[in-house]
Amino acid sequence: MTDSRANPAPEAASGDATAPRDDAVSGAFGAVGADLHLELRGPGLRQGLTDALREAVRSGRLAPGVRLPSSRSLAADLGIARNTVADAYAELVAEGWLTARQGSGTRVARRAAPRKAASGTVRARPARGLPAYSLLPGSPDLASFPRAEWLKAARRAISAAPHEAFGYGDPRGRVELRSVLADYLARARGVYADPERIVICSGFVHGLMLMGKVLRRRRVKDVAVESYGLDVHRDLLADAGLRTPALPLDELGTDTTGLGEGGLRGAGAVLMTPAHQFPVGLPLHADRRAAAVDWARTVGGLILEDDYDGEFRYDRQPVGALQGLDPEHVVYLGTASKSLAPGLRLAWMVLPQDLVGEVLEAKGGSDWMSSTPDQLTLAEFITSGAYDRHVRGMRLRYRRRRDELVRQLAVHDPGIRVSGIAAGLHAVLELPPGTEQSAVRAAAWQGLAVEPLGRFRHPDAAPGRDALVVGYATPPDSAWAGALDALCRALA
Repeated sequence: MTDSRANPAPEAASGDATAPRDDAVSGAFGAVGADLHLELRGPGLRQGLTDALREAVRSGRLAPGVRLPSSRSLAADLGIARNTVADAYAELVAEGWLTARQGSGTRVARRAAPRKAASGTVRARPARGLPAYSLLPGSPDLASFPRAEWLKAARRAISAAPHEAFGYGDPRGRVELRSVLADYLARARGVYADPERIVICSGFVHGLMLMGKVLRRRRVKDVAVESYGLDVHRDLLADAGLRTPALPLDELGTDTTGLGEGGLRGAGAVLMTPAHQFPVGLPLHADRRAAAVDWARTVGGLILEDDYDGEFRYDRQPVGALQGLDPEHVVYLGTASKSLAPGLRLAWMVLPQDLVGEVLEAKGGSDWMSSTPDQLTLAEFITSGAYDRHVRGMRLRYRRRRDELVRQLAVHDPGIRVSGIAAGLHAVLELPPGTEQSAVRAAAWQGLAVEPLGRFRHPDAAPGRDALVVGYATPPDSAWAGALDALCRALA
């Protein structure tokens, strides 16, 4: 927007009438040319305007071909005489900065591209060593995002949305999405979810940040975490002033039987991935699920359940959400990041009744809010059945990739043990002791990015097995065969 605060006095000596500043002229501004921010400096208005426009073109703020406002509109916006603007335009046309044609208005002139640097000039080189393929865990196949169906849902949802939907609204999120999620989560994940107990947030990390605030206000000091997991989650809790002691992990999953004992005695909450432990890939054993719930009931603790990939289970053994065992002691956190795309920044928390108010207070009126159109679109996407169709289709696609990964590795080296593949979007490839880092380097030589299992180990956890964590969902179809070949070569 133009800045009329510099040199605001009208040109009384020019003899020209100052252009009117009525709403009609201002309202036509956007239709006749670009909106400009100009600061007029110098002894005279004409020279100040000329210099400001010249500098805007020279610096690239006004790109070639951009149409400028008419002299009347710009004069009205700046509160100066129209002739002053016309004279400045004429001078810049004469200098070649602008062009003026009848019926086309005044535009920024198209200038020749700058000459290439001389051969002796040091030039930036493209980055070297970037991987050609990625099997990093944590991402779905972004090329498979259902664009056409999403656009259809967006069109329907936005067309039907009431005007008030585009205001600030309920800090819990749009009721349309919360109502649909309550039905979906009950049906698909066994979650007890009343719409009034659901809070929409901008991704899992946002939800965890809110819980960190709530736990500190409740004077919780320790949040137990799994001995393997994402350091970003531990860091978020630490930033909230919470300690994160590690729970041990074995072939039955995370060992919850020691909660409330030893170094875990002071824990007031525990962060877990019970359906499909990340990154090891084990489901939490039924006895340990019960032990975690019993602990929470006994001490009044909270279980923060990260159900990050609950939709993608490939065997016939159902593993529902832990929240269904005790909705008053489990905070269920789900997300669209794996089922659709992380760029949507849509996630949800299903809260115990007595936590709703505290979470909303922590969220505040100015905290992150997920886009209302995206919330409405996801609600329509689920209601129409498109979400279920997409998840079923992606489940089949990912299962085929998992099977191909296992088959290719078996042909390449029958001794490689692949685990954690009953669900999710990644697999764990066990390696001989002491070879983890060399395998990562070998993959890098093949142009392949992979993660070592040790990358996810808690600093206080005992060293475990050597392995690679392979995200088989990450590559688009066009890169899948090449990524798989590179992995087999690296393991050679």
